[in-house]
Amino acid sequence: MKEILGSMNVSASAMRAQGTRLRVISENLANASSTAEVPGGDPYRRKTISFANVLDKVSQEERVVVRKIGEDPSAFRLTHDPSNPAADAEGNVKLPNVNVLMELADMREAQRSYEANVQMIDQAKSLVLRTVELLRS
Repeated sequence: MKEILGSMNVSASAMRAQGTRLRVISENLANASSTAEVPGGDPYRRKTISFANVLDKVSQEERVVVRKIGEDPSAFRLTHDPSNPAADAEGNVKLPNVNVLMELADMREAQRSYEANVQMIDQAKSLVLRTVELLRS
């Protein structure tokens, strides 16, 4: 029984981590076309997320946690638009280093991982209920 509850805790920690990943991806998508507020300034920089396994000393279970939310150091995209208020002296505007297709693929992957962990918790819950039913009879 302890192992089943432990697996539920591990899945719950993974769900929290994937939820954070979905929030970061959503922020990237929301800012995919934003520009700088000042001429020649830098626009939104894509955020990245990394995970780590951490041992819970009380339960002796490995949990998934967000290790770091960082920034993607890749170059900004440039477009020539002298009429844009964010354009530099040459008329170039820096656009965020967000690739919408990549973000959508990451979002789908995070969603599937989240759903897999939900199914894992459902299966563990079902096992606990069956065990309780067996003990009652």
